[in-house]
Amino acid sequence: MNLVRWDPIREMDQFFARPLGSFMGQWPRFAADTDEGEPAWTPTLDVSETDSEYLVRADLPAVKKEDVSVTVDNDAVTIAGERKFDKEEKSERVHRRECFRGMFSRSLTLPENANTSGIRAESKDGVLTVHIPKTKTERSKAIEIKVQ
Repeated sequence: MNLVRWDPIREMDQFFARPLGSFMGQWPRFAADTDEGEPAWTPTLDVSETDSEYLVRADLPAVKKEDVSVTVDNDAVTIAGERKFDKEEKSERVHRRECFRGMFSRSLTLPENANTSGIRAESKDGVLTVHIPKTKTERSKAIEIKVQ
């Protein structure tokens, strides 16, 4: 089996370079294995836009908002945090564990018209929503250029 390394910044560059309606790809759910051999996890994201802002929604079930950070640096927004391990009950035997735990980080390249000073984030019902406002730019009017 051939493993392909996922590059989130390249994915976002490609995403913003094409019309939003044509984006039908799937975000990878799991990253490379951790040092301990356990699969690392990355939260799934939805990216959309309105006339005034871009919206990034990250599925973060069982992650407290205190365990998440959103940072902007070098024209990229990064969502990072940790889904902590539950305390194991001595009277409980685990037969199957499919809910991944541990540290995660997702970085997305911001488009040129992103207003980085106005970015805000909120967490509700296990979904982190990052609001990235667009800068207001006036479209130039068509003008005729005389050829000399």
